[in-house]
Amino acid sequence: MSRIIFLKHGAEADIYLGRWFGKEAILKIRKLKPYRQPELDAEIRRKRTLHEANFLMNARRAGVSTPLVYFIDQYKAEIIMQYIKGMRLKEIISDKKIGNNDFLYSEVGRCIAKLHKNNIIHGDLTTSNFLVIRNKLVIIDFGLAFFSQRLEDMAVDLHLMKEVLESAHVEVADEAFKKILEGYAEIFDTRIIKDLVRKVKEIEKRGRYAHVE
Repeated sequence: MSRIIFLKHGAEADIYLGRWFGKEAILKIRKLKPYRQPELDAEIRRKRTLHEANFLMNARRAGVSTPLVYFIDQYKAEIIMQYIKGMRLKEIISDKKIGNNDFLYSEVGRCIAKLHKNNIIHGDLTTSNFLVIRNKLVIIDFGLAFFSQRLEDMAVDLHLMKEVLESAHVEVADEAFKKILEGYAEIFDTRIIKDLVRKVKEIEKRGRYAHVE
């Protein structure tokens, strides 16, 4: 990979922009953790690199757009993937000049439902992890993803998105989450939606009680 430009420090990885066989590409490198024993650290970073690359591909098979994976170096804990020239959903929601985003919220719901229908839990559903390009959504950052059929895990995924909306986009939070659920319901059975909403409310109550204690 050539002409590498640093983009972002993350808790677990650093992100760079470069070129891969003439195409703009993202390089994600999982960082060394000095507090871990070196062999253990190398194994953890290797496994997490393979884990994320696999989930990026599994999500695409589920019908959700993700960056294409070009190359994996599991021993250097590096992934080279497609560079998506889009805005983060967070930026679009925050831009007061951009009008109604109902279609995008519904599309978020459809994307999440496609993942869940294929037993994929993203684990970090935030408005920063949805990129928008020509009114289409691309989901990124599957480092915390896992497989599950449990209603609880699906509800936790949705609850995180709801929390992010309420903290970062309070003015549109209620309507946005309503549209997300409507989009979700287009993919999943209505009975599951009712159970999911109930479970999300249960999780919210647990959080409130935990804060009080």
